[in-house]
Order: sequence, then structure tokens, then C-alpha cells
Amino acid sequence: MIPRTTWNRIILRSVTPKRLFNALLLLVSYHFSRLTRRAWMPARPAALAVEPTTSCNLRCPECPSGLRSFTRPTGMLDAELFQQIVDQNAAHSAYLTFYFQGEPYLHPKFTDMVKYAAAKKMVTVTSTNAHYLNEENARKTVASGLSKLIISLDGITQETYAAYRIGGKLNTVLEGARNVLRMREEMKSATPFVTFQFLVVRANEHEVEAARTLAQELGADEIVFKTAQLYDYENGNPLMPENEEFSRYVRTPGGKYKLRGTLLNQCWKMWHSCVITWDGKVVPCCFDKDAAHQLGDLAQQPLTQVWKSAPYNNFRKAILQSRSSIDICANCSEGTKVFAQG
Repeated sequence: MIPRTTWNRIILRSVTPKRLFNALLLLVSYHFSRLTRRAWMPARPAALAVEPTTSCNLRCPECPSGLRSFTRPTGMLDAELFQQIVDQNAAHSAYLTFYFQGEPYLHPKFTDMVKYAAAKKMVTVTSTNAHYLNEENARKTVASGLSKLIISLDGITQETYAAYRIGGKLNTVLEGARNVLRMREEMKSATPFVTFQFLVVRANEHEVEAARTLAQELGADEIVFKTAQLYDYENGNPLMPENEEFSRYVRTPGGKYKLRGTLLNQCWKMWHSCVITWDGKVVPCCFDKDAAHQLGDLAQQPLTQVWKSAPYNNFRKAILQSRSSIDICANCSEGTKVFAQG
């Protein structure tokens, strides 16, 4: 595998004096707010996440896209709106994730949007189920300047893979990964940094070591093992792995399950990043999948105003006072163990 320092160098290339100062100001404001229990926000977001689309080709059981269960509108991100977001924020925001819900490669202009952000020297990241990484899209991906490509590899046999990635084909995923890795070599590009992400559930937990070996054989830069967020977990869940090392939940003496760790009245995400839905709504984080806590609308005001607005600061203040009382925080992994090395 390529040494981890390769990814560190990619990050460092995005650093500018203005972005560095903004990040330091965020750190100061975050710790000041934690100490005083007051929501002070003098800086701009250091990281953004935009949603290319809510559409998806799979039917994963713990995903609103897969379940087709959204109550909010579904659709595709407008390319002009995306460019406005980048133009208004790239000077201060160094990190851009092309993912919230849905499969990014279903957006017809996805790699064009990546290229636009990469030209601003932003770190660009996306997560995909890899079913659309044919040779043409692999070439476009490398040419776009995408910094990191996260590929969901949730099993090393079709049976275990499809236990969670319902409707998916493992051979297609592996072929897509090979296409990108081969194209990266042919085009003599240092990017994208390719990460295999293995969501550990009961059906595949016995394949952790085999998955690590497969990632090495394919030439991925790294593999990470991620715990699954489950909507219904208090009484157990068929997806919950038996090995608690790979679970976000632990069994209590009473037989019920609870989220691992303690929900502290703080959240770094609320100070350094935000999520923008395909239609321009600003929500606190990736746990607000149905956009129930809309803090602003970019059709009405720029993100710089939304970020420092009264609704946003009121939400930050609510977290500082009683995070456990906020519905999307109750099953939140912030501050808990999401990734395990196995």
C-alpha cells in the first residue's frame, strides 16, 4: 500500500494562510464556547459536504436512499448552485465532501463539479458503491483531481456483500476499483487516494482479515473497518456484529443496548463543518438525513450568513446545554468509536 504520508501530503497542499488562520480561529471559538456554554462563531466553516443526489441504485437497509424513505424532496444538485457554493467559500474552506445521501456517480456532472473544486485547491472526497466506475468514469475521476475515493467493500463474497448492499454486485465493485487504480497508474497521477471502507455487520464480521488481504492484493491505499449506525438497536438488531469491537452499541446489564460511550454536551462538527442538501438547504451534519433541522436556505442567503445566523447559533447552544435532548444526536457517533482496525 502507498504510505499514509501520501494522504498527509495531499492535505498539506490545500493549506493557505487564510485557511490556516480560519481553522485556528475555529479551534479557539470551539473551546471558548465549550468553556462558557455560549455559541461564539467568528470564523467560517473549514469543511463542507454537498449532496450531489439523493438517488441510489442499491437498497441498503439502514439508508434512507436505499429504503426510499425520504420525506424531504429528492433530486440532483444544480451545477450553478454548486459553483456558487465553491466560489463563496473556497478561500476559507479547505475540505469538500461530495456525499450526504445517494450515489454521487448518478449525477451526470459529478466529475465536472469535482474538477471545479479541485481547481480551487480544495481537498475533494467522495464515497461510492463503485457500480458506475467503468473505464470512462475511472478516467474522468482521475482527471478531475479528486483527492480521495472511498469505495464501499462490505464483503469478499457475493453472499456476504449483498447481505447489506442489497441489489449490489461484488464483481462490479472490484472491477470498478481496478479500473480506477489502473487508470491512476496509467495517467501517472498521485490521486485519488483510494480507501476501501468495510462496514462491519454480523454477516461479514468473519471476513475482516480476508478483506484486509484483498485490499492489499488490489493495491488500495488503505482499508478501514467502520461500525454500522442502526436505527433500531435497543433490543438488538440482526445486523449487529457479535464482536463488540465492531459495534457502536454495547449491551447493558438489563439486556438492552445503548450507544457506546457518553454523549457529551459538545460537538466539533457544529463548529468546523456543515452539510448542504442537493436543493441548497443547510443542515447541521450527516446525521440529519431527512433535513429535519434546516438552518438556512442558500436560495435565500449565502452560507457565510447562514453559518453565523441566529438559528445556527441557537442549535450550537442547544448542543452545549443538552445534546442528548436533540433527536439526531441521540444516535450520533461524534466522540464515539466509529472505526476499528480489527
